Amino acid sequence: MRSHRTALAVFVLTFVHVPVLRVHAAEQPPAAADSLSGTVKDSSGHLLAGVRVRVETRAGEVVARGQSDSHGHFTIVGVVPGEYTVVATKETFQAATADVALAAEKEAGVLLTMEPQVPEDIVVVAKRLDRARNDVYTKTGGSVYHFDEEAIQELPLGQNTPLNQVILQAPGTSQDSFGQLHIRGDHANIQYRLNGVQLPEGINGFSQTLSPRFASKIDLLTGALPAQYGFRTAGIIDIQTKNGFGNGGGTLDLFGGQRGTFTPTLEVGGAQGRFSYYGTGSYFRSNRFIEPPTPGPTPTNGDTNQGKGFGYLSYLLDQDTRLSFLSGTAVTDFGIPAANGVAPAFQLQGVPNFASIDVRESQREENYYNVLALQGTALQSVLDYQVAAFSRYSRLAFSPDQQGDLIFNGVASKVTRSSFTNGLQADTGYKLTDTHTLRGGFFFHGNGASVKNLASVFPADASGAQTSTVPFQIRDNTQVTEWLYGMYLQDEWRPLKGLTLNYGARLDRATAFNNTSQLSPRVGAIYQPTDDTVFHAGYSRYFTPPPPELVSVTDIKKFQGTTNQVSSNVNTSVTPDRSHYFDVGASHQLIPGLNLGVDGYYKKSLHLLDEGQFGQALVISPFNYRKGTVFGAEGTASYTYDAFTGYMNFAYSKAQGKQVVSAQFNFDPDELAFIDKHYVHLDHDQTYTASGGVAYRFKGYQASVTTIAGSGLRNGFANTDHLPYYIQTDLGLEKAVNIPHVGEVKFRTSVVNVFDQTYLIRDGSGIGVQSAQYGPRRAFYCGVTLPLPFTAAPQTTVQ
Repeated sequence: MRSHRTALAVFVLTFVHVPVLRVHAAEQPPAAADSLSGTVKDSSGHLLAGVRVRVETRAGEVVARGQSDSHGHFTIVGVVPGEYTVVATKETFQAATADVALAAEKEAGVLLTMEPQVPEDIVVVAKRLDRARNDVYTKTGGSVYHFDEEAIQELPLGQNTPLNQVILQAPGTSQDSFGQLHIRGDHANIQYRLNGVQLPEGINGFSQTLSPRFASKIDLLTGALPAQYGFRTAGIIDIQTKNGFGNGGGTLDLFGGQRGTFTPTLEVGGAQGRFSYYGTGSYFRSNRFIEPPTPGPTPTNGDTNQGKGFGYLSYLLDQDTRLSFLSGTAVTDFGIPAANGVAPAFQLQGVPNFASIDVRESQREENYYNVLALQGTALQSVLDYQVAAFSRYSRLAFSPDQQGDLIFNGVASKVTRSSFTNGLQADTGYKLTDTHTLRGGFFFHGNGASVKNLASVFPADASGAQTSTVPFQIRDNTQVTEWLYGMYLQDEWRPLKGLTLNYGARLDRATAFNNTSQLSPRVGAIYQPTDDTVFHAGYSRYFTPPPPELVSVTDIKKFQGTTNQVSSNVNTSVTPDRSHYFDVGASHQLIPGLNLGVDGYYKKSLHLLDEGQFGQALVISPFNYRKGTVFGAEGTASYTYDAFTGYMNFAYSKAQGKQVVSAQFNFDPDELAFIDKHYVHLDHDQTYTASGGVAYRFKGYQASVTTIAGSGLRNGFANTDHLPYYIQTDLGLEKAVNIPHVGEVKFRTSVVNVFDQTYLIRDGSGIGVQSAQYGPRRAFYCGVTLPLPFTAAPQTTVQ
């Protein structure tokens, strides 16, 4: 995967720094006799590194020189006893001086306080706090792939690209139906973070809840993760949000095209003094949202209406502390596309004929999340911290076609699932020495999950044959409360030049259907022998509990003697996945701008978690294989030269499990017996996956092409076969035009699946697969982005 270009400009230090100079002399313990030591700080008490220090006689002769280290300390040896003036200089600061008398066998020290040359700008303070927040979190040992604003804008759909399709441009990621993502052979198990804060899971995938539009940068971290990342570990998608300091003003984006697609988006941001704000809201409609079971470009009953919003507020309490609040919502209504030509399987009294294409099922998904965070630095910038409280409410409601579902499935289930999660997360980083940084923290949340099912069924005999055409209802409701606790401690150590080690452990505990815990060691290393070559390796022990709001807790006895009875009466509780994970890789810059990378991984699991759709509602339910292995390799290449960027990824993966040991009632007895004796491919196992893209800017135009390809997900009895390979190519073209009295207006046109390849994502067979789903057909879109006249750039200087 290309290491996407970082932002082209970091705010220059010209905006920085505060003047006027106060100098204090103070006694500090020297390193040795006849030596001079001291500390250099700025006027706010922050330690200053890289300050040039010289020792002069009273006549102005320089007798010794030194420089402050990363902790602001300096020591100058070999200075004979006498009276001296110590002078400290650093760019953008006024020189600081102090008089000191050095006597033989006596301690002598000095404290220098430097004032910047101009008042410190609030934007610089905010950026410094951003860097301090990032210092709390380490990525040593894992594989990291970056997407900045420019990289997202270069995609064919630009900022209208769904988050899951952005992540598909990274190596080792594959697509599934309903917008699902698989990273390195895992089903789900993805953790989403906003500004470092872990968001609790919802009923549906976050890929349809979070948007790249409010991201200033997206990092995908995978592999052997450091100890601060727990519970969901297949991949960490960390979104650094936009803010009013860097994203002032406002725009209105209008985008739409074929398939009845239309999506207007409003984006505003600004700042006043220490306060900043950013917000975005959008509406989306289309007649093709869920992948349909038919190959046609426009499905029957495929309409969707969606509303999304996000807001971010921050206030700088002082130069070391920031309080921020973010809130988001996503509400989606969509129809379940109907299939054509399906034969009725049951009879309903009073309904002699019913075509499958007339079935009308629908689903509504609601997600609301909030985060309140206090972040900053303390102890003279030695300690960085972030403490955050978070909450999320999520609800899914599936509405069946009461007649159609009874006729074709023998059951019509009105399913409502919800979860309400609240918790607290704290992370700290302490610079113990120049070579050691300690990091520690904790995480906990409480999740109240509810599953309600009102099912209409027919009476049936022991074989499952219908005995009456008159249905009746069964209510099957469950509630559960889950508590998750996690704490970690780790040390990042730089013993040698170019070598960084990170080692530690985390302790996790989960209580829901059972009480379980695990102590998980983690160790990672990065070695950079030259400026062009980097090696990384790591080992992590993982503990992954199942999401309680998705666990199938059907009361089997209630459905005996009905057309919804199960073939197996076993329903062992789902338990956490416990795994060992190994990762090793390297990257090398072959020539300027051309980066190559390779990565390999191996995962061995006990009670491997997998998920499948076993009911009508578009909700996946977890289950365990007693044993599981996942391994693979990835190759990446990226090239950047002037206005051209390009990347290419290729990945091989194999994911297998053996012996289903929970939620067995969902499986056919013959499949259970086969899996009990054989390792089988997981349904989302795709052997080969590839992605690539190029973007080029020329005379105000930006052209881009992206391609994703795969060898096909698994299908057939016990996933013994796989679907045909597929390839999808998208195109995009954007032009920015400066219009008098309006500003910069951007025009964009996009083509999805330009070669109109018809391909299956699923064919309705395989473990936990209910119906066929086809990939998107060719579609043309266009859009325009307009600056808002009533918005203005942020005012950030405090008088």
